[in-house]
This record gives sequence, structure tokens and C-alpha cells, in this order.
Amino acid sequence: MRMEKERSFLIEYGKKLVEQGLTKGTGGNLSMFDRESGLMAITPSGIDFFQIKPEDIVLMDLDGHVVEGDRTPSSEWEMHLLEYKNRQDLDAVIHAHTVWAAVMACLRWPLPAAHYMIAVAGKDVRCAEYASYGTHELAVHALQGMADRKAVFLANHGILTGGASIQEAFNVLVQVEYCCEVYLKAKEVGEPVILPDEEMARMEQKFKTYGQKK
Repeated sequence: MRMEKERSFLIEYGKKLVEQGLTKGTGGNLSMFDRESGLMAITPSGIDFFQIKPEDIVLMDLDGHVVEGDRTPSSEWEMHLLEYKNRQDLDAVIHAHTVWAAVMACLRWPLPAAHYMIAVAGKDVRCAEYASYGTHELAVHALQGMADRKAVFLANHGILTGGASIQEAFNVLVQVEYCCEVYLKAKEVGEPVILPDEEMARMEQKFKTYGQKK
């Protein structure tokens, strides 16, 4: 069985989505990309995250062909694949229906830099144009909306995040969701003060040296 480590990570982080209240039911999907083999491992369509087994994970090539697995891949497989084709900095992608990001997506609002933690995704987070789920159009809109960023809202739908690792993609998801909640609650009281681009650029640089280094 190829990509065993990636399969384990996808199962682990799929459960985390549910355990941390970041998605409901079978909503959402996760993937990881192995650049050496050119294969993407992605969660199957419509299976409870706590029921997914390693053999249920589907492997696909960059042309969108299933090369290993008997399950139907996530309906959003092309949205993941386009990121890997066009983004050399992303080797993991997560799509989820988090509540506060979904609120932003339904309002079709971008998320400005009201909190410095948005810098994990970029200086802000855009909202991509609407398209039906599972379509080529949605995949293209998501790619465009996430250009130079690690997160994008999918209009009237949810959020897509990416990272060099599944851990980073998950952290971006968690932090952006937190920033969405803070921003929307702040707007109930007044108008949030937005940090300037210069400060956000400084934050992006600081995050590169944050945490423990090998």
C-alpha cells in the first residue's frame, strides 16, 4: 500500500476536524501530495471520518486518474489537485465547513487583518466566486482566490486551506476560523481596526521562525 504515512495523517486529521467542531458529518475533505511520485492521497466521498480506513483513502495522479483505491474520491478532488499543480509550496490541503468561515463565505466578505494571526494565511483572506460544489469552476475560483495565500473562503460554502504539511494546513484552518469569529464579534460592537500591510508582512516573517526548529 503506497503513501501509508499520508493515509494515517488524513485519517487522524479528519477526526480532528470533527472533534474540534470544525465540520459536521461528512462535510469537508483532506488531501496530501507526494511530489516524488506525483500522487495525491485524498479522503473518500461521503464516509464518516471515524469510519475511514487506510485502504479507503484514494490515490490519484496529476491527470485526475485514480491509480489506487476502490472508493470514490471526494467530489472536490479537482480543487485539491489544481492547488498541487500550481503551488509548489503546498503539499497538504484541507476543505471544511467551519461555522465562522462559512458565515464570512455566505456574506461573501473577505477577512481583513483585524488580528495579526491572519498572517498564517497571508495579509488577508479573500472570498472566491461562487460555483457549485465538485465542479471545475469551483476548483478554478478557489485557485485564483488563494493565490499568494494559504486560505480562501468558498462563497456560500466553506473554507479551503493549504500548507507544506498537514499540520500547517490544519493550523491555518484553526487560526483563520478563530480570526473570523473575532472579526464578526468585533463588528457587533464597532468597526475593527485593520493592521497595515507593513505590519502583516512583518508578522509573516516572524511566523517563519516561530516554534521549535529541528
